[in-house]
Amino acid sequence: MRSLKNTAVEPPPARTPRKVIDGSLLVLVAFTLAGGVAVCMTAGVARAGGIVMQTFGLIAVLAPKIGAGIYIAATLPMLLPRDLVARLVGRESGLRGLAVATACGAALPGGPMMTFPLAAGLGAAGADLGATVSFITGWSLLGLNRTLIWEFSFLPADLVWTRYTLSLPVPVLLGAAARAAMRARAS
Repeated sequence: MRSLKNTAVEPPPARTPRKVIDGSLLVLVAFTLAGGVAVCMTAGVARAGGIVMQTFGLIAVLAPKIGAGIYIAATLPMLLPRDLVARLVGRESGLRGLAVATACGAALPGGPMMTFPLAAGLGAAGADLGATVSFITGWSLLGLNRTLIWEFSFLPADLVWTRYTLSLPVPVLLGAAARAAMRARAS
């Protein structure tokens, strides 16, 4: 597993070429083929073909978004001042840094195609693992976009407020736990 480092202090290791075909791809292909065979046997070849067409349609819609997210992850470390990122959400930023990362994650309106590449880019720009965990958890648990548009529209307000209030400390606590685990691992 690659760790998030401050590349201004510790230069990144030389990149190793990624394999196109690896163990995880083979497992995915095996499950996909097994699922396809099961659908063919239970619902027919036409239904399996329809699912394949829907899948390629979804890929066509998602591919540009994923590409843009990967581009953001690659360019963000070059655009953000490392000292500012390290001061705001770096190793020494304390609970304030975890709270800032949580608030940024909660305010982020995008989905996973934006959030995860942005988190990777922030990590490469100087954010530590704890802040990255807080950022992703803040987006996942406290996303304002989802809460305002979806939760308040379909759920009773007291349920939404209770869930949100109980979830507020979780990203900071998980970020602090990640920092503690990294300190324990380093010593």
